[in-house]
Amino acid sequence: MEQKNASPRRTGVYVDGYNLYYGRLRGTTFKWLDLVTFFEHLLKRRDQNEVLTRVNLFTAFAAARFSTHCEASVQAQGAYHRALQHRHGDRFGITYGTHSTDDKGTLLPTFVESAAYDRNVRTRVWKIEEKQTDVNIALGMYRDVAKGLVDRVILVSNDSDTEPLLEAVRQDFPSIMIGVVMPRHPVIAANQPQRRRSGSLAARADWTIESISDEHLQAALLPDVVPTKKKPIRRPAHW
Repeated sequence: MEQKNASPRRTGVYVDGYNLYYGRLRGTTFKWLDLVTFFEHLLKRRDQNEVLTRVNLFTAFAAARFSTHCEASVQAQGAYHRALQHRHGDRFGITYGTHSTDDKGTLLPTFVESAAYDRNVRTRVWKIEEKQTDVNIALGMYRDVAKGLVDRVILVSNDSDTEPLLEAVRQDFPSIMIGVVMPRHPVIAANQPQRRRSGSLAARADWTIESISDEHLQAALLPDVVPTKKKPIRRPAHW
């Protein structure tokens, strides 16, 4: 426990937006999540004399032709990002990467249940990849630490590709405390599908939260209407 009269530990949060969405938020009613409020609540529960300096979201623009709701998905993402920026100003930031697609399709082996893998039987599929996010997270976190802007960092991801980043921070700045929040569903039933936790990330963290509860997400939603000086920002109808 930190001494109560010590200076609060400046804590920066670095969110892999793609990992958060597909690991925890997709298919739920929690997509209108106030990330800043969520992590303020988390630090308060930890009670470790920490103050949230900034939440940094790393993501890519939604692609209408690959989204369930087409252009409405693009508009929903834009509304969400504007709502967070308007509500929290400099305490929230977004860094955008890109998407890579193969318009001719990519040949991959066809899955046939109960059949052995056969690389000669292939199906042409769309292959969509988010680019630059891992690099942008690494640059953002490492620069903040190197500049002395934070005392502690929290990575929100379950992707082991960010393991080298945590290892570099650990080796170069041993005084920095590292936390990892894995965007996974809590296991509430034996037969519930669950993404495997990243043991390599946990091994390089000082503390780890391995799942996020519905209760904590519900307590940190944005208001349905975020007022601005001009047109208010409304929660998308399909969210």
